[in-house]
Amino acid sequence: MNVCIVGTGYVGLVSAACFAEMGNDIFCVDVNPKVVKTLESGKVHIFEPGLEDLVKRNTEQGRLHFTTELSEGLKDAEVVFITVGTPQREDGSCDLKYVDAVAAEIGQRMTSPKIVVDKSTVPVGTADRVRGIIASELEKRGETIHFDVVSNPEFLKEGDAINDFMKPDRVIVGTSDANSATTIKSLYAPFARSREKLIVMGVRSAEMTKYAANCMLATKISFINEVANICERVGADVSEVRAGIGSDSRIGYSFIYPGVGYGGSCFPKDVKALIDTAAEHGYDAKLIRSVDEVNNTQKLVLAEKIKAYFAPQGGVAGRTLALWGIAFKANTDDIREASAIQVIKALTGLGMKVRAFDPVANTRAREEIGHLENLEIMDSQYDVLEGADALAVVTDWNQFRNPDFERIKRALTAPLVFDGRNLYLPERMGKAGFAYFSIGRTPVE
Repeated sequence: MNVCIVGTGYVGLVSAACFAEMGNDIFCVDVNPKVVKTLESGKVHIFEPGLEDLVKRNTEQGRLHFTTELSEGLKDAEVVFITVGTPQREDGSCDLKYVDAVAAEIGQRMTSPKIVVDKSTVPVGTADRVRGIIASELEKRGETIHFDVVSNPEFLKEGDAINDFMKPDRVIVGTSDANSATTIKSLYAPFARSREKLIVMGVRSAEMTKYAANCMLATKISFINEVANICERVGADVSEVRAGIGSDSRIGYSFIYPGVGYGGSCFPKDVKALIDTAAEHGYDAKLIRSVDEVNNTQKLVLAEKIKAYFAPQGGVAGRTLALWGIAFKANTDDIREASAIQVIKALTGLGMKVRAFDPVANTRAREEIGHLENLEIMDSQYDVLEGADALAVVTDWNQFRNPDFERIKRALTAPLVFDGRNLYLPERMGKAGFAYFSIGRTPVE
């Protein structure tokens, strides 16, 4: 099948590479010539495990193409995916300017029937909006060309996106057109050979499904974080509580890991967007607002623990913190809405020096926060420790799970660890001679 994908971010590039891997002919369109040139060379501009190999192989074998010209991508395409960014406005609503621009250009340049697929995360009603924009542009041209607009929300986890695409739990298709449903089903058929995974529903239901799914997962995260905060105050251990509730099949273990809150490009934006959508329709989404409020507070929990520890000693000003992990989670270089950034800003703003390290996100961090006073981003996991007053672990990278504790102890001025991901056992840290503070568990002092 000939497919055009507009936008080469996480969703667009992963989708393009995986569709190409199954034998389809894919044209990726991006407005940035530098990005296109990078991709044509077989390199990728984002970090996602396995993605570069997939892009390189399919580019070399002639199934994956890149261009800055939408007309080139549209020429032979049966299906056109819109996978551009939908940034969050200051008021929490979703900014659709890039989606609108792509829709308008499709209407201006299409010369044959198309199925236009909204794969970007967009508010309910966007498919109707895109349909109206395309129809308006065709009318200006005096053209009558058949097209349909389909909602096909993505459910990819950064850090495991290739696996999620290749082995999806489900594929949601929002359309009332039987031919469109059949075409999209054929495109996704190689990814669902063991069982039927494609669920066809109304367009607005499909758009709502994406937000509902992400808000449900965000709710689980905020819930366990709230439980963790209560556990600390009543003397319970959230790890034991998690084992107790996770064994209930109605609850399950996924997304109930206590920590420093969720971040990234999806959950924060989608939660706020659904709150905004509800408000536009006269409904106050109290539960979802609370999920967002709990998360915003949780991002600063580790900073508050550090401040409280050093308060009797004159505060954090002039002290040095070694910090492991800047990305919002492991296996990505994405630092959007990362809890580490909130911790860094809170502490450096009080005069604490922070030396930070991340296995892959250092470059993006330098671009985003490298200008901050009292912050140094370093390229060695252990160099950040030398002479620091404490270590804070903020991202759950595998290489942080079983570090050289003796080396950590020697490098720090005092054996003090603040663990925002509960990577270590309190008993082990106590026996190793550390003062240890984690989330939802009794501290070791």
